[in-house]
Amino acid sequence: MSTASPTADSGDDARATPPDVPPGRRFEPDLRSMTRINLRPIASPMPLGFFTIAIASVMTGCLQLGILGEEARAAVALTVLPAFVLQLLVSFLAFGARDVIGATLMAVFAGSWLPYSLIMLSGAADGLKVLGVFNLALLCFGALMTAVTGPKRALWLVLAVSLPRWAATGLAGVTGAEWLTRTSGVLGLLVAVVAMYTAFALMLEDMRSEQVLPIGRSGPAHLAVEGDLSVQLRNLERQAGVRRTL
Repeated sequence: MSTASPTADSGDDARATPPDVPPGRRFEPDLRSMTRINLRPIASPMPLGFFTIAIASVMTGCLQLGILGEEARAAVALTVLPAFVLQLLVSFLAFGARDVIGATLMAVFAGSWLPYSLIMLSGAADGLKVLGVFNLALLCFGALMTAVTGPKRALWLVLAVSLPRWAATGLAGVTGAEWLTRTSGVLGLLVAVVAMYTAFALMLEDMRSEQVLPIGRSGPAHLAVEGDLSVQLRNLERQAGVRRTL
């Protein structure tokens, strides 16, 4: 019976392990040539998100302006409630499309429609005051988001017109001033117009694979639409879902 030489085994291990690998650490070969990252094209969900903002803003704005009476509160709340589901869906799809700005914006808009609908339906005590504080918190969020949405001018514009509306709605809820409520209603209709234009422009762009109406993309947002495949895959190995942690 013969046995293997320990010395020979040690020599084989030394030759198999590169000299720059610390002792006791397992050596793994370069896996880049064996790695495949699959991307799946989808239709842009953003037109749906902006159309939803527009429709919900029209309903709430008409209620604030008195076009719809106080007895219509429950009906308006039920009409606005589906906006929560639709925008949450848009946010989910946008995260899958690697658009963190669009996904975050749509998720927060979705989260704003749900408490509005529930408070209006339930008639909870101090509900308007609570919604006022909530809208002031949204104002802080929107101010931060405008700092990072510059390359996407259409999205930035929707945020820019939403900021004064959140401010007016928040102050109206806290103070109870009727003129602030009316002002918020007018601003709500303005938000609806801007969101409707943005949705239509994005839908045309996605259908024709080129910009039809001005959207105002610049920098990375412009390259994402006009750049070639190498631009789309740039730094892919360091993006969320590929790297080990978020």
